[in-house]
Amino acid sequence: MTDQTVPAAPHPELDELIAVLEKLRAPGGCVWDREQTHASLVQYLVEETFELVDAIEAGTRDELIEELGDVLYQVIFHADIAAEAGEFTLEDVAAHMRAKMVARHPHVFGDVTVETSDDVVATWESVKAVEKAHRTSVLEGIPQGMPSLALADKTLGRAAKMGVAREAAVIPGTEAELGDQLLAMVVAARAAGLDSERALRGALRTLQDEVRAAEAEATDASGS
Repeated sequence: MTDQTVPAAPHPELDELIAVLEKLRAPGGCVWDREQTHASLVQYLVEETFELVDAIEAGTRDELIEELGDVLYQVIFHADIAAEAGEFTLEDVAAHMRAKMVARHPHVFGDVTVETSDDVVATWESVKAVEKAHRTSVLEGIPQGMPSLALADKTLGRAAKMGVAREAAVIPGTEAELGDQLLAMVVAARAAGLDSERALRGALRTLQDEVRAAEAEATDASGS
């Protein structure tokens, strides 16, 4: 006699969460959920992301579970909006991410050999460069809405690829001391009536202009 037992779903709670979202957004569900769009949800995605960062840095196990769930829910929400519009589904999102991770880890899923974490990063960047060969600037793909310090770190890394750099300041030896030094600079800026966020973003715009100028020079030189 053939065993007709249906194997259990590998992620039953995830399936239930997806079902809850689908019911909320279905006709007769929640009017607020049905009214949402990709754009209207951005504020919540940003808020939930920062709450997750807080949970990672200083939260409890339960807080981390909660905030991961909130971010996961945002992903499912956006995918359901797209599915209703006939654009793509959550399965499309997962398939794209799976293919991306497999392609960028040829040392695991292919025949590339690496020895160190630095080798892994170099492999990742080389594969990414092929994937993003259509980009015309090293600055493409940097979200300008990132917090200014994170944006500065990302921009400086891309700028270095074009030989554009800034002189490094003398910093203390620990992150705690660095944090105190950064905070002291904000204190001084406030006392002087200066906006630290605006100042750093202004400096980054100047840096990005220099990168674009260097790219234009490189293009001109290669074509001459």
